[in-house]
Amino acid sequence: MGIWKEKSLNIVLMDFIKKQVLGDVLPKTGVQCSHIIFSVVDHYEPFSGSVCFRQAEERVKTWCSEYVNVMQKYCDNDGVVPQHTWFYPPHHDHRFLKDLVGLCEKGFGEIEMHLHHNHMEPYPDTSETLKKKILKCIDDYSKYGVFCLPDGTKKFGFVHGDWSLDNSRGVDFCGVNDEITILKECGCYADFTFPSLGEAQPELINKIYYVKDDPGKPKSYNSGEELIVGGKPWGDLLMIPGIVGLRWKSRTHRFKPSIEASNLDKADYPFAKRIDYWVENAVRIKGRPEWLFIKLHTHGAKEDTWESLFGKHADVMYSYLERKYNDGKNYCLHYVTAREMYNIAKAAEAGKFGNPNDYRDFKIPKYIYLRG
Repeated sequence: MGIWKEKSLNIVLMDFIKKQVLGDVLPKTGVQCSHIIFSVVDHYEPFSGSVCFRQAEERVKTWCSEYVNVMQKYCDNDGVVPQHTWFYPPHHDHRFLKDLVGLCEKGFGEIEMHLHHNHMEPYPDTSETLKKKILKCIDDYSKYGVFCLPDGTKKFGFVHGDWSLDNSRGVDFCGVNDEITILKECGCYADFTFPSLGEAQPELINKIYYVKDDPGKPKSYNSGEELIVGGKPWGDLLMIPGIVGLRWKSRTHRFKPSIEASNLDKADYPFAKRIDYWVENAVRIKGRPEWLFIKLHTHGAKEDTWESLFGKHADVMYSYLERKYNDGKNYCLHYVTAREMYNIAKAAEAGKFGNPNDYRDFKIPKYIYLRG
């Protein structure tokens, strides 16, 4: 882990120097209001830590009660409650999908795909076996309406288990060099795996960008073409990462630097200065710098993350966001799912402007279980 963090730190330092010394900043547009597009994506694993079925079930039940009770008191500039995207792994018990779909039907988020395919037979995976697993996941989840669009097609957002997209960590965690091509063929609209403080971390950071697969080698997503206003889709897959950078570790460690990797958990909890950092360093799109993309990630099924997701730290986060960054004049706050974040990014690419709320369903409409 030490080597991985050292490499990640080098990437962050290079980006920091580029911005501070070379002036790699986006131009101001004269638009007064900044729109904060805020999303929490969850690598949601009820059985994390190899717990028994009873504990996994209790975790999901707690989510279904406590999350609703807490989150319904917050709302963004559009009147939308905080949105959560559960990237649910198919090797976990599918019975819990029904509970999560219930939360989604109440307006609290959406479900996408989280695949640990190295943990499933056969091992190691080939291109053919991986594609079968993805298609089986789509088929299984579609029984609950997940991934199903009104026209009968199926689309999904993706998070790779153990961060090992496109065989970036080797056969023990993936084993398939043409994974990006396979995802495209199966209907994946974007990847939301990163950032990661490890060897899988791409060198291109703090950008929404397209990647082109090289089936002959791993980690094809390490570089690509940035999504820009007036641009066109390129390559095989869109990458939507969270913020990576340097910040002070916490309120009590004001002079101790830490790598910001957009994580929410017991150690990486939200506090005012960290939230300010997210806003100041949000991912932006060239030509639409007033739209600020903040994508956080978590492993939310575990009990030790709950304070940051629907406990006291979550209250600090959402209360502060709505108090400081939702005045309707200087800032407008928009809670979005992963799918909605993708749609808003694509709207920017198409030259759309104004209120991002108008583009939540711009390219990929709501899955059928959300349509009432």
